[in-house]
Amino acid sequence: MSYTSFALSSDGPIARLTLNRPDKRNTMTPAFWRELPDAVNALSDAGEIRVLILDAQGPVFTAGMDISVFSDPNALTTDTAAARQAFMDAAMSLQDAFTAFERARFPVIAAMQGPCVGGGVDMVTACDLRYATKDAWLRIEETNIGMMADVGTLQRLPRLIPSGIALELAYTGETLSPERAYALGLLNGVLPDEAALKAHVNAVAARIASRPPLTIAGIKKSHLYSRDHSVADSLEHVMTLQASIWNPHDIVEAMAARSEKRDGNFTPLAPVRRLGRDT
Repeated sequence: MSYTSFALSSDGPIARLTLNRPDKRNTMTPAFWRELPDAVNALSDAGEIRVLILDAQGPVFTAGMDISVFSDPNALTTDTAAARQAFMDAAMSLQDAFTAFERARFPVIAAMQGPCVGGGVDMVTACDLRYATKDAWLRIEETNIGMMADVGTLQRLPRLIPSGIALELAYTGETLSPERAYALGLLNGVLPDEAALKAHVNAVAARIASRPPLTIAGIKKSHLYSRDHSVADSLEHVMTLQASIWNPHDIVEAMAARSEKRDGNFTPLAPVRRLGRDT
């Protein structure tokens, strides 16, 4: 499929979702919020992709929400209880767009070649791994325009870096440099330029894609569950999950592939068949 707010391509088991509106600083239009979850969910359901790379064209990774999102005055009306309820439901659909990254059965890697502002921070905090160039920086811009970040930053960022630092960034709206982001653990790596960033992220993606897909999907599910639950609950969850996806074929194949110094031939993910969807 073709999309109006980004380009989607694949190279074997690795997909790439590229923000491709550099002349508009890759801002997030109304179409973006509809298209993103549809694209990610479709990739996940098909079961063929093992890693998704999120990157962008131009000097800015993303400047966040596009001004056109605010162009419909009716969408922002909150002068009655009914209007406020509708406003909340509409805003929650924005949250769901980025939660699609977490629900996907494959890891999502953000590759930031430039500034990541506002909604961009909401987006990359929902990814599994984050890499950036030395020219990239992040900022919770919502504070600076008189509103809270409400699409995931305040919920996910304190689970990625110390809570006090996350609050400092949210309270002040100050810029987070890539060097400090790396020191805090928000970034997995900082590369000197865009070419180095692409090469490094491609290598990481290829290494992940070479692992058993069921194992990778299980690791992601277990990690997200443990983030939001107690240690005791998470231990029970991981053992239940392990029992449900235990695959002797992949274990034997992984050992043989390592011994023979070759890529493994692992069990693929099965397609997800959703009721009501054309097949």
